Amino acid sequence: MEEDKNYRHIVRIVNTDLNGAKSIYNALRKIKGVGFMYSNAVLSVAGIPKAKKCGTLSDAEAKQLDEIIRNPAQFDLPTWLFNRKRDYETNEDMHVLTTDLDFAKGNDIKRIRKIKCYRGVRHSAGLPVRGQRTRSNFRRNKGKKGGSLGVQKKKPGKK
Repeated sequence: MEEDKNYRHIVRIVNTDLNGAKSIYNALRKIKGVGFMYSNAVLSVAGIPKAKKCGTLSDAEAKQLDEIIRNPAQFDLPTWLFNRKRDYETNEDMHVLTTDLDFAKGNDIKRIRKIKCYRGVRHSAGLPVRGQRTRSNFRRNKGKKGGSLGVQKKKPGKK
């Protein structure tokens, strides 16, 4: 089987290396912050078929996908697809990707801890935040921070 000269085994989009053997629809999902709905919408706007292999993308198509993923509002993607609606500081809808997603999530948790709301107190205590029961679950998160208490074996040679 002859290999296409333009085929690439690794394609770089949004600072993420994507596997060239996968379909572009599934490969885009490896970017942190891009799910299957967002990937589908981006490919629809770009006019690229979902089944096309990632390695066969031209440089222009890869650049176009990069632009659409980074700036979805410019390409009229619906705001309900964005993962950060009404940002706390700027009050605008945006879609956050890769390390910015971790940074935004960390800042949100720090803010709710600082104002000591219920969710912030639960985060600080290492307990579940969304109302789950704690009687039988989350056992490893409860108790002392240093470890668990239990019966210790007698060390040999000591009385």
